[in-house]
Amino acid sequence: MTHDLADDRAAVRAFFGERAARWDARFPNDGPAYSAAVNEIGLRSGDAVLDAGCGTGRALPALRAAVGPDGTVLGADLTPAMLDEVVRAGRDKAAALLLADVSRLPLRDACLDAVFGAGLISHLPGPESGLRELARVVRPQGRLALFHPVGRAALAARQGRQITSDDIRAEPRLRALLTATGWRLESYVDQDDRYLALAVRSPE
Repeated sequence: MTHDLADDRAAVRAFFGERAARWDARFPNDGPAYSAAVNEIGLRSGDAVLDAGCGTGRALPALRAAVGPDGTVLGADLTPAMLDEVVRAGRDKAAALLLADVSRLPLRDACLDAVFGAGLISHLPGPESGLRELARVVRPQGRLALFHPVGRAALAARQGRQITSDDIRAEPRLRALLTATGWRLESYVDQDDRYLALAVRSPE
């Protein structure tokens, strides 16, 4: 099992590493959607938030604006080339960056108020372990936002495939997965121009 997960992590790193330098150019108009999603998390001034699988850091400035100068913003990604793009775009000024596997974060228990994950859930090597680890680092009643700038049907069409009920992002499957890993799904939106699932960390 460990070997399989290691292979999965290597595949994720290779996939995004090869695409990092042109990622923002491929999706140049997603910024407002990221900002709108961040606004729905309910962050407050002084909060601590993690962008899990931050990629090129498109959410980091909005997260910084939401928590203010006294808040903490972390951006974690498995792919060094993606973090290089965060720096190149100047978004590292909004956050501290971590080269880290979301399933094994170098953070203490219950140290965060919220986690933002854009396109994260379908790339987690072992989604159960990843979501459980995110639950570990978020305080009880803290929040998780799973976001994508297009919905499941639009994404499937973009990738030339059919939408399926066993998709990990489908509401019934996601709800069960979240419940099993310490979260409670609070709201779920799957539209052509946005996917946003908001969950709350279950009490201990």
